[in-house]
Amino acid sequence: MTRFSPADSRDQSALDFTAAITGVRSTCDERGATVDTVATYDVVAMRRAPGPAREETLPVFAAVTRGGQSLVSKEVGQVVVRFADGQTRGLGRGQARSAINRAEVALPGDIVKKITRERKPGDPDAALDPLARPEVRDQVRRATFELLIGFQLSAPELAYNARK
Repeated sequence: MTRFSPADSRDQSALDFTAAITGVRSTCDERGATVDTVATYDVVAMRRAPGPAREETLPVFAAVTRGGQSLVSKEVGQVVVRFADGQTRGLGRGQARSAINRAEVALPGDIVKKITRERKPGDPDAALDPLARPEVRDQVRRATFELLIGFQLSAPELAYNARK
């Protein structure tokens, strides 16, 4: 994310600060009726010049996708980045959660057998990857979910980043 001051300027002399999401760590709890994921992350920001202490509130999103293609859910939240007096580097911490119904992440038994079956040398398809079979690949894709975290950019911020 890049912010300018004034906000409508795109001149490098008006650059206020840049921020990046880093240090993403996640845990997954598969013990209940849902598969729950909690991801924590850091936001590191660098301002152009040292100045007085200040806070910046940055919009972030957490989106869950299925099969790398379809959006299941999206929530927009905020992370507060704090710049200490006289420092150019600011830090913030955020957290995102997701809960997926266990039945949605389970593979059908016949697909599990195709993936895990023992293959012996000499078998006609011993060297073939089970994921090369469309029906296996499609079932695995349907049972695959991702939690994505990013900055919720305004239209001008998105246009600026697309040009960079």
